[in-house]
Amino acid sequence: SSGNGSDAVNGTAVRFVSSAEGTALAYGSLLLMALLPIFFGALKSVGCSKSKVNSLSYGLCKLQSIFSQEYINLLLSMYFFVLGILALSHTMSPFMCRVFPANVPNKQYQLLFTQGSGESKEEIVNYEFDTKDLICLVISSVVGVWYVLKKHWIANNLFGLAFALNGVELLHLNNVSTGCILLGGLFVYDVFWVFGTNVMVTVAKSFEAPIKLVFPQDLLEKGLDARNFAMLGLGDIVIPGIFIALLLRFDVSLKKNTRTYFYTSFLAYIFGLGLTIFVMHTFKHAQPALLYLVPACVGFPVLLALFKGDLTEMFRYEESLPEEASSKEEVTESDKDK
Repeated sequence: SSGNGSDAVNGTAVRFVSSAEGTALAYGSLLLMALLPIFFGALKSVGCSKSKVNSLSYGLCKLQSIFSQEYINLLLSMYFFVLGILALSHTMSPFMCRVFPANVPNKQYQLLFTQGSGESKEEIVNYEFDTKDLICLVISSVVGVWYVLKKHWIANNLFGLAFALNGVELLHLNNVSTGCILLGGLFVYDVFWVFGTNVMVTVAKSFEAPIKLVFPQDLLEKGLDARNFAMLGLGDIVIPGIFIALLLRFDVSLKKNTRTYFYTSFLAYIFGLGLTIFVMHTFKHAQPALLYLVPACVGFPVLLALFKGDLTEMFRYEESLPEEASSKEEVTESDKDK
């Protein structure tokens, strides 16, 4: 184990000083929190647009070698304060639509920023929202202030879950081959940075930002003021999650009214994460979670497709990205004009 008596799985760090019941509660809670954004994010990803993703871990460690950790934590707090409010507000929006009273007027608003004047005027921001969105924003802002001032683990988890759910929903892989290559590359990346360096463990322990989910192992003894946390990095949720969401969209494309590959990969994720926790707890040593998650989440669905005769169709499946679809429509309209 590391110097402070904790072990880590990428961003998963666990201290082995609490009771067996507290440790089991922490592990089970982390597993449940990991499953929620994957399941609901995958469902919401059907018909959703594509976005971009980037990795912060290595860059954060390089920053730590240049600047003081206190300044980096302050910068990250402000950065994730804004992003967390937006992510949590977006996550709460569907729920707010259901509970919003019908007798309360839902007014429409528009935020518009332009550049220039006259014919050269150009729109920079054009965002439309309503009263329900404002309520979500206010609630999310309260959580954000709570997180910045107290760094409480519940506020951290609310932001972390929002980030993970939005990541699984919005980050799209366009085909299974790309997903396999991505997960394969990150498999090697993860193994190297955990076994070859202390980058992952350093980021998980040093930076006070909602880049991980946490749950106290001493909750039963100390209540909400507990400080002995088990941690799970968001990358171990979002990276396999976007592949699982892709398999759900593949299930939908088959039009067989089944979700065979989605449920298979989802159960495979449970198996892989459970195996990660077991190995980490048994050997009390840092483990790269993707070492176990990638073979499980890719291997089980591929073997099932091979058994059912869908393997060729699975690897031929490809989604049209929104940009490509719109460009195709433009070409079609221009051909019609000609």
